Amino acid sequence: MSITAFSAASNRRSSGRSKRASLRSKKPSVVGFNLVLILIGVGFGVFLGLPLVDGTLTELKGRGGAAIFVGSVTGLLGTYLALVMVVLASRVPPLERMLGQVGVIRWHRSLAPWPILLLVSHAVFLTVGYAEAARSGVLSYIGRMFNVFPHLVTATVALAIMVLIGLISIKPIRNSIPREYWWLVHLLMYVALILAFAHEVVLGPSFVGHRFAQISWTLSWLVAAGLIVVYRFAIPLYRSMKHGLKVAEVVPLSGDVVSIVMEGKELDKLRFLGGQFMEWRFLTKGRWWQAHPFTVSARPSPPYLRITVKAVGDFSQGLRDLKPGTKVFFEGPYGAFTTYATTEGKKIALFAGGVGVTAARALVEDLPAKSAPVVVYRASTSDDLVLLEELEELVKYKKGYLHTVVGSRGEVKMEDLVRLVDDLADREVFISGSDSFVDALQLALLRAGVPFKSLHEEAYSL
Repeated sequence: MSITAFSAASNRRSSGRSKRASLRSKKPSVVGFNLVLILIGVGFGVFLGLPLVDGTLTELKGRGGAAIFVGSVTGLLGTYLALVMVVLASRVPPLERMLGQVGVIRWHRSLAPWPILLLVSHAVFLTVGYAEAARSGVLSYIGRMFNVFPHLVTATVALAIMVLIGLISIKPIRNSIPREYWWLVHLLMYVALILAFAHEVVLGPSFVGHRFAQISWTLSWLVAAGLIVVYRFAIPLYRSMKHGLKVAEVVPLSGDVVSIVMEGKELDKLRFLGGQFMEWRFLTKGRWWQAHPFTVSARPSPPYLRITVKAVGDFSQGLRDLKPGTKVFFEGPYGAFTTYATTEGKKIALFAGGVGVTAARALVEDLPAKSAPVVVYRASTSDDLVLLEELEELVKYKKGYLHTVVGSRGEVKMEDLVRLVDDLADREVFISGSDSFVDALQLALLRAGVPFKSLHEEAYSL
């Protein structure tokens, strides 16, 4: 199938699909955010409040009681926040509809340091407290602890794994590690959580002798584990087998950008919205164990589906060598960078930087006819203006206007891009591109008076 066929086919289908797609989703809202926040607070109180008051408060009266109490509280809070992070990582559709994909990622990143810091504090305070209770020095007591509490070995291993993951997640360190290796190490967090759970239920003073707390906590973790199994493994496996995607063609678009056209079954039943991405796993030697997120750059045109990828690492650089017939597994679609995020009746403006055009191009395709979008497409060189002909055709069909801006990041100021759209106050604004492009342009738009609630973003990063 020729790559340009996606553009021609899309114009014949886009207006009907936009209406149907809008009926499937809701715009992420402040109400959803507040509801999730309330549920997190209530959950902590219901499941852990009773044993906290009934059990650990009595420890304050004894020798080392204050340190033991603080250690118990930090342990409870740390593991509870870890539970929340597992639920966030499960990609449960109702949660992503309430918070939006960007919101889920922000929550996950914001919470990430706290379970580790709290659990390290938990270990330190309990060691100090029990050493004081035993009238022993801290260092000399550490060796005795493993004899008295052999289950501490698993807890120590769990904590060491968490600290390792925390260290490699620090941005400068993370950026120096290939994504696939960072992701592989990150999976060890599940091992750490299993070990930590076993330690907590067996030795935790807030759980030992508290049947209600043990049952509630166990059920909570079983539900979280079930969500991961269902939404991150079972459903993606089922969909991948059902649609049977295989590589049909790899089309070079520039020196570092290729489009990968895949062929599959029943793609018309794939619940996809323009602007969304999927996690892709190409079943070849050296790649089958790696899943990478790439945006679908055109609405599926059964039996074909297409992604467009820029080479930024070893994995993406090697995709131009994919052979036709290579089997593909996928997870998704994900993301709230879609037309359902718009206010009904309001026009939109799109700003795309570099390969961010993939999301913008697919989103424009979902807009109704005569929706008059304004699209600003920035690239470093004219050769980097990939998918330009398709985007021009789509924007023309929608009765909109397309601006192309060529120049390096140092040459092109964000304020100049903003000034290209003279009616921003009357539009919803979508931004897609690198982290730095999205952040800088968002700041320029806010300074220009665009309300934060009118901004929607899709940042391309690890």
